[in-house]
Amino acid sequence: MLDSAGRLIGVNVAIYSPSGASAGIGFAIPVDVVNRVVPRLVKDGRYTRPVLGVVMDDNISERITAKLNTHGVLALRVQPNTPAALAGIRETQLTAQDDLILGDIIQALDGQPVNNINELNKILDNYPRHSKVKVSLLREGRQSLEVEVILSLFR
Repeated sequence: MLDSAGRLIGVNVAIYSPSGASAGIGFAIPVDVVNRVVPRLVKDGRYTRPVLGVVMDDNISERITAKLNTHGVLALRVQPNTPAALAGIRETQLTAQDDLILGDIIQALDGQPVNNINELNKILDNYPRHSKVKVSLLREGRQSLEVEVILSLFR
């Protein structure tokens, strides 16, 4: 997929077409993901990446971090039995009284700042299986702390 200046912006992977024609809703992999994954595919013949086990959303993170005048990626959900869960990273919660309790905001990995999910994934790509990573967090919007996470792999 190219933009109007002829620059690569993504790789088309599927189309939803109720009519069966080449018209409908297209799905593509963003070029930043392609640039990160393809060299590893060429070199190793497969792509494996370390995971934290945190569900994140850049749009939500951007709004929350702007309100708190900080940076990072908000942990919306921490998947059970993942490196993040084992390290004690907290997820965002909604109480029975409809109060929102923010999860931890991941601000850096081994001192490398994180502003969005893509940056986090780029940093994670440099670590092999079972690596120990220091994750800098902002807890409850005010308390800075570091936790050590032992990464697992996702295939």
